[in-house]
Amino acid sequence: MTENKILALKYRPQEFKDLIGQEVMAQTITNAIKLGKTPNAYLLTGIRGVGKTTTARLIAKALNCSKDFSKGEKCKTNEYCHCSEIINSNHMDILEMDAASKTGIDDIRELIENSKYSPTSAKYKIFIIDEVHMLSKQAFNGLLKTLEEPPPRLKFILATTEARKIPATILSRCQRFDLKRVSLAEISKLLKEISLKEKGKISEDAIKLIGRTSEGSVRDAISLLDRALISKPNLQNKTIEEEDVREMLGLADRSKIIELFKEILCGEEKKSLSILKELIDQGIDAKLFLNDILEIIYLFSRRLNLGPIEKDMTISESEIQLIEKYSKNIDMHDIGLFWQLTIKTIDDLKVVGNENLTMEMFVMQLLHLKNIENRKEISENNVTKNFNESLIGENLSEEENKKDFTKQVKNQLKNIDQVKSNPVKNLSPEAKQIKKEIKNFQDLIDNAQKDKEIELKYDLERNVKLVSFNKGKIDISFNEKLNKNFIKTLTDKLLQWTGERWIISLSKNDNIKSLYEKNIEEKSNKFNEFKKTNKAREFFKSFPDAKLINISEDNNE
Repeated sequence: MTENKILALKYRPQEFKDLIGQEVMAQTITNAIKLGKTPNAYLLTGIRGVGKTTTARLIAKALNCSKDFSKGEKCKTNEYCHCSEIINSNHMDILEMDAASKTGIDDIRELIENSKYSPTSAKYKIFIIDEVHMLSKQAFNGLLKTLEEPPPRLKFILATTEARKIPATILSRCQRFDLKRVSLAEISKLLKEISLKEKGKISEDAIKLIGRTSEGSVRDAISLLDRALISKPNLQNKTIEEEDVREMLGLADRSKIIELFKEILCGEEKKSLSILKELIDQGIDAKLFLNDILEIIYLFSRRLNLGPIEKDMTISESEIQLIEKYSKNIDMHDIGLFWQLTIKTIDDLKVVGNENLTMEMFVMQLLHLKNIENRKEISENNVTKNFNESLIGENLSEEENKKDFTKQVKNQLKNIDQVKSNPVKNLSPEAKQIKKEIKNFQDLIDNAQKDKEIELKYDLERNVKLVSFNKGKIDISFNEKLNKNFIKTLTDKLLQWTGERWIISLSKNDNIKSLYEKNIEEKSNKFNEFKKTNKAREFFKSFPDAKLINISEDNNE
C-alpha cells in the first residue's frame, strides 16, 4: 500500500499519548477503560480539526484491542488486531455516520435496526456519529431510547462542533468531553517536528504565522504546513519565510496593518488609502484583514489598560514597539468606536459583493471617526451656515428668516409651528411601531449606539455641547469638528425613534463642555482626590513606578 502523502493523515494520532493539548481528557478516558467503567455513549465537542473524530477512533481502538488495555499491553504489527482496520475506518463492526448528510429519521431507524445484531469479530460494536447536531428533531427522538439503553456490546460516540444545538435529553445520556483549542506553543512545536521529519525548511516566524492562522485547530495547522512545504518543491535550499506564507494565504503583514492604523490615527487620508491599496494588490482576504484589524484594536486596548505588552508567541518584538509608539494617539473611546465599526463592516461583507470597495469605505469611515486634521477644515462660520440650512428652531427672528433662509427652510419652520399643537400623523408603519421614550441626553446616545449610528454617537459625545434638554426640544452648541449633516441625521433619527418631530435649536453659549470633556475632567478630579488620600500615598511609596489607570468603588465596604 502506497504511503499517504497528505500530512494531516500521515501524522494522525495513533494513540492517546499522541493527542496534543488534550492530556486531561485522554487520561480520563484511558482510566475509565482500564477500570471497565465506560459509558453507553460519549459526546465529543470542540472546534473543527481539534481531534474529535480521531479521539472517537482511538476510543474504538482501546475498547476493541486484542491485547489487555488495562495492563498497558500493545498489539504487535506482526499479529492480527482490530486496531489497524479501525484507524483506517474499514472495520465492519465500527460504523461511522456523517449526520450532516444523513439527518432524517429513516437513517436513524436503519442505525437502530443494525444495533440489534452482535459484533461479528470485535468486542464492541461502535457507532460513531459525526456532526450529530445536524440530526432532525425526529431523528434525535428516535435515537433517544437506544442511546439510554443500548444492546449489550454496543457503544455510541457522538461528535459535534455545536453542542448547544443538541437536545438536553440527548446530552443527559452522554458522558461529555470538551476538546479545547490547542495552544499556539503546542501547535508550533508539532509543526517544527513534522517539518524536520519531512526535511522541509521553514522559518520559525512562518511556523508561528501558520499556528496563529489555524486558530487552535491541529488539522488546519498541519494542512497549511503541507501547502507551505509543497509550494516551492524545487527549491531545496530555500527556506520558507513568513512573507511566503502570507502570500500563500492572502494575509496582510500585521506590521503593515499597524502602520495603516497609525496613519488613520494621525488623520493621513492619502497615506492610509495608499497602504490599503498596497495590501489589496497583495491579494489580502477582506474578512481576514478585518479580523487582523480587530486583533490590532485589542492589542492597543491591552496596552492602554494593562500597560506595556509582554512578548509572547502571538506578537513579535517589532509589533510591540510599533504599538507602544502609536498608542499615544488613541484612547479607549476611539477603540470602542473602531471595534463597533469593524464588527459592522464584517457583517456588511455578507451583503456587499465588492470586498475591495467595502475595505476602502471602512478605512474612510475610520478616518472620519478620528476627525482628520489635514482635511480642509470647515470654519466655524461655514459650519454655522450649514446648520442654518437645515436648522429647525425657534430662536431665529422673522427678519433673519426672510434674509437668510431658503424657501425650503421657511417651509420647515412652518411645518414645525404646526407640529407644536398637532402631533405627526403621517408616519411610516415602521416609525409607529418603534416608538421609544427619550427622557434625557444619555438616552439619545444609547439609542444611537443600539442602532449602530456610530458617527451620530461620536458627535453627541465629543462635538456637541448640551445647553438644555426637554421633551421635544434640544438646545445645543457645537465645536468646529461637527459633521455638517448632524442636524438632519439627528432630526430624522428622533422622528424614527419617538414618532414625533423634535426642535433642535442652536445656542450661542460656548462655555459648556462636551460629554467627553466632562468625563475627562471628572476622571482627572477623581485621580487627584485619590492621590491626596493616605491609602494612595502609602501605595505609591511602596510602588513608586506604579501608574494609576482607573478608580472603581467597592460596594462591599
